[in-house]
Amino acid sequence: MSTLLLLQATATLALTGLIWFVQLVHYPLLGRVGRSEHLAYHAGHVRRTGRVVAPLMLVEAFAAIALVARPGDAPAWAVWLGLGLVALVWLSTFLVQVPCHERLSRGFDEAAWRRLVRTNWMRTGAWTVRAGLVVWLLRATGSPT
Repeated sequence: MSTLLLLQATATLALTGLIWFVQLVHYPLLGRVGRSEHLAYHAGHVRRTGRVVAPLMLVEAFAAIALVARPGDAPAWAVWLGLGLVALVWLSTFLVQVPCHERLSRGFDEAAWRRLVRTNWMRTGAWTVRAGLVVWLLRATGSPT
């Protein structure tokens, strides 16, 4: 088992668990915060979540790129699919979710909040597929069971 694959699996599995929590618990509750508390709550959410998510996303992206360059025993199609899913997550994050958060940082905006919850399913799905892929890769490349 390669260190890169293990690093990728660790980051991906952590992010997958986190995104499901955010999708099913945190984002829906964001719409229930009182209007007067919204700005402080949202600012805290962005700051605290960023401290957890950003390093994991960077590690995951680095490992996905490095695996394309040095796939070892991993099938080329699988490492390219993994990189494509990382790209999808990053594009969705910066083209869709970040603009929603920017609108919400100025005050509660129901349309932005609903779009955030609805479109976050793209990242949730991509990370879920990635989780299955990295587990499959761990098994396929001879990692211990």
